[in-house]
Amino acid sequence: MPTDFSAALRFEHRFSWAGILGRETTTPGPILIPCVAGRRVLVTGAGGFIGSEMVRIFAASGASQISLLEIAEQPLFAVEREMTACGFGDRCIPILGSVCDRVLLTALFGEHRPELVLHAAALKHVPLMERNPFGAVETNSVGTWLLAQVAHKHRVRNMILISTDKAVAPHSIMGASKRIAELAILAHPGFAAVRLVNVIGSPGSVAPLFAEQIARAGPVTVTHPAARRFFLTLDEVVAHLAEAIAAESAEGILIPDPGEPILIADLARRMIAASSPHAREAHDIAIVFSEPRPGDKLNESLLSSGESDADRPTRALRRVASPAASGLDAHIRSLESAIAARDLPLLLHLVEELVPDYQPSALLHGLASAFTLAR
Repeated sequence: MPTDFSAALRFEHRFSWAGILGRETTTPGPILIPCVAGRRVLVTGAGGFIGSEMVRIFAASGASQISLLEIAEQPLFAVEREMTACGFGDRCIPILGSVCDRVLLTALFGEHRPELVLHAAALKHVPLMERNPFGAVETNSVGTWLLAQVAHKHRVRNMILISTDKAVAPHSIMGASKRIAELAILAHPGFAAVRLVNVIGSPGSVAPLFAEQIARAGPVTVTHPAARRFFLTLDEVVAHLAEAIAAESAEGILIPDPGEPILIADLARRMIAASSPHAREAHDIAIVFSEPRPGDKLNESLLSSGESDADRPTRALRRVASPAASGLDAHIRSLESAIAARDLPLLLHLVEELVPDYQPSALLHGLASAFTLAR
């Protein structure tokens, strides 16, 4: 069995993620968004798993210009090089920078005048963000607010945020920061947030980790026997985003139907079974249970207790009636001050004010207490 990381990545390509989820595996035709043709588009997080796929779709759909905003140099270089190789290089403008940079955003919108914004830039890894709460809130919350403000000021009619089910009754700072990002979208009429679930196969997520462990002949580590998650394939995700972009009435918070949640342990078993044509070899790979990590939940939800279904603006997306926040601009300025001061107790207090159902982890409570004692 392969043991090095590159071999594990090659091994991962043996899996059909749709097949693992029990979904139809028919290969669809290319997804196109006719309303994008001739329009100027901005994609933040353009080098990421979803962002780069949407760049390909926008280019194929005939976007006249695609601004590629990405904070990481190598992914930006890779997506620009791919677009150039496909004959779309003259339409793509690579921009190295952060959504937290108001000066950059103002210059970008003033010079390139995007008409559609797809906001895919985010920090998403739950345990890592528990150790980096300032970065999570700055990028996911403050960055989304700044982007929405600048987009609104420049009369952008359509901005789509990629959100997450971890924003619902969050136990993690990442989830809470994405809920604040949703509030930023709700504060701007006409903008929308698509609340996605786990995208199977995305880098750093559980399925590629399982593939790497299976490639080493195990063991496969699962946090808890009862842990469940909703999953979508990348094809399903881009189809939902395409619907949200194409629908004129798609504003507010939108949720796709991801099917029933899947036990993470069952996902591991399916991947082990699919990894080997020989049942005996599959049985040789063990599953071991560890424990939930800081910020983890056993089960994710699509709606919070204060939310309800409103209507269905598209065939596959339903709109959620979700409470907004008043005085969000002042709250965001307070968050910026707490981040600048590296004041964790204040940061958590402000986040809990904006997201009342947020339950900070024991790890963050401990770090906040240590900060207070050290002052």
